[in-house]
Amino acid sequence: MILRLYGRANVCHRAQRDYAELLENSFGGLASLGTRQIVRLSIELVQTSCGFGVPLFNYKGERDSLDRWTEAKGLNGIEAYWREKNRLSIDGLPTGLLDVQEDGLSD
Repeated sequence: MILRLYGRANVCHRAQRDYAELLENSFGGLASLGTRQIVRLSIELVQTSCGFGVPLFNYKGERDSLDRWTEAKGLNGIEAYWREKNRLSIDGLPTGLLDVQEDGLSD
């Protein structure tokens, strides 16, 4: 089946005070160093469909690429990457990712 969720979202960036609490309450405190934000969705509509055209895939395991990449970059390198690549969303809207610096990201 295919599941579609519709609603209104708000974003909690890593530097905001609520981030650590949300991370703990929602994900057991586990996040990759490369995690940028948590998106909370207030669901207004749920739809499902058959998914007959969706191919079958087998789960083989987790990838460690992001963890290795972020460890090599360090916090300052990640922030520089976000500044260069993640200031705008895929559709050209400002992400606000680096606008919030309450707690900072630097080592």
